[in-house]
Order: sequence, then C-alpha cells, then structure tokens
Amino acid sequence: MTIRIRHADENPHEASEINVTPFIDVMLVLLVIFMVTAPLTTVNVPVDLPSSTEKPTPRPDDPVFLTVKADHGLALGEDDITMDGLAGALETATKGNRDERVFLRADKTVDYGTLMGVMDKLRSAGYLKVALVNLQGQEEGSEAGTAPLAGSGNPTIAPASGATP
Repeated sequence: MTIRIRHADENPHEASEINVTPFIDVMLVLLVIFMVTAPLTTVNVPVDLPSSTEKPTPRPDDPVFLTVKADHGLALGEDDITMDGLAGALETATKGNRDERVFLRADKTVDYGTLMGVMDKLRSAGYLKVALVNLQGQEEGSEAGTAPLAGSGNPTIAPASGATP
C-alpha cells in the first residue's frame, strides 16, 4: 500500500485577485453610450417662444418707460439719456421711489447682451421691479414687408423673470 503525501506546492493555486475584465467592458460600453448621447443633450436650435395667454396688467397712472432703441441708445419717457446718466434720470422720474415699477421696452433688433446690460444697470441703481413690454395681438411676420410703427398695437406688460408683481 502506497501512501502519497501531498505537499502544498502540488495544489493548483486559485486566483485570489479580482477579475477586472467585466468591469472594464461595462465602463467602455457606458463610455460609448455617453459619447453618443452627449451631443444630443445640448440643443442649439432657435426657439420661437409662445405668447402668453394671460391678460395684460393694467397700466399705472404715471408709468416710467425705459426704451432701448435699435441703435442701443436709451430713452426715459420721451427724453434721450446715456447709460451713465440712467441712475440719475430714474431717480428724478420716480421721485426717489425705488419700489416703483420700471417698464422696459426694447427694439426687436436689440441683442440679448445689450438688454441684460440695461437690466444690470437698473438693478445696480436699486430698481428691482422691472416689467417687459411687448405688442399683443400681432404675430411676427403677419404682415409681410411692413413693420409695425413704434407704439402701435396693444402694449402688453409682463413682469420680468424674478420680478415681484
């Protein structure tokens, strides 16, 4: 009878490290998915925003209208002003009442950056109640070849985003 004594060297060794191959496969699949879907999440299309169905806010007795003209000039009421003189002119027009709402009108050719610059000046001057004014009842391009006259149509006053009504 033969007895065989096993030594520790003769046993096949079991792998005790983690097999990372499935992990790498999953990560590569996720990388491909994100590479394909990432460009789809950024939208660079022009947007024609819908008009509001809300009834216009009634016009106050003595409104303060600030107008940004097509040449980026400013007018407070009927008087032309400069960007530097905006705070002083508003102080005079509102009689120092910083809680009075300022109605901001802008030509449709004025770029967004210029409009936001004017709104920043209003905020730095302490006028936080700003309403944006548009024409109601006219669709853009409804009359081909004709542009509406300044002040024509029914002005609609909508509180600006973040403004208090």
